[in-house]
Amino acid sequence: MGLQLGYRPTKYCCFLCEWDSRAKDSHYIKKDWHFRQSLTPGEKNVLHPPLVESNKILLPPLHIKLGLVKNFVKAMDKAGTGFMYLGKKFPRMSEAKIKEGVFIGPQIRHLLEDGAFDQVLFSKEKIAWEAFKLLATKFLGNKRADNYTELVSNLIKAYRCMGCNMSLKIHFLDSHLDFFPPNCGDVSDEHGERFHQCISTMARRYQGKQNQSMLDDFCWMISRDAPLTVYKRQAKRKRTDKIDSKFKFEK
Repeated sequence: MGLQLGYRPTKYCCFLCEWDSRAKDSHYIKKDWHFRQSLTPGEKNVLHPPLVESNKILLPPLHIKLGLVKNFVKAMDKAGTGFMYLGKKFPRMSEAKIKEGVFIGPQIRHLLEDGAFDQVLFSKEKIAWEAFKLLATKFLGNKRADNYTELVSNLIKAYRCMGCNMSLKIHFLDSHLDFFPPNCGDVSDEHGERFHQCISTMARRYQGKQNQSMLDDFCWMISRDAPLTVYKRQAKRKRTDKIDSKFKFEK
């Protein structure tokens, strides 16, 4: 979308509205922000012209889960039994990663299936984790529950009571719930990860200069890697026959 990147919190990091990520006094209170009229370079943290229209952006459920778990773990009591259990559950992870809540998809699935982790959580942490589990299974999966708005509302309230900072992923759930597709499972996590790796390679190739040529090159790369369809096989057969006939004529 051409927005500014960086480890420091960008003030206007939402491509849909002018949500102020630094106005913490308004977080969890103000839900309706001014919608972006345009993504003009040089205004509201926009650095480059967007390559894709805003209405065609798909929010990957895996990254939403990663963001929710990250904020949950960062707000946990570092001397509590729940946080200490994470260190025993994942002994190969460094303490710094656990403190920052840097988990991957398989680790989150293990925690969701681990009943022992639920037993070591108490009070606000337990309520927030139960709300996250319901949201992950009944909204961010292949099936959307009829009361998904209530599930999202319960998660937002639980995270607020727990003291979690509002991130961009939580902001999407709080202010742009209608932007999510009817079935979040339609967005494949594997495709999203592949796109992230491929576009990172393209960005290094173009030395960080995001332009139309980079996107065109990426689309051609996908087309080359895709399996041959019936139309492509027919076109390839015609080209081969044409070359063979020309070779016979010259011979």
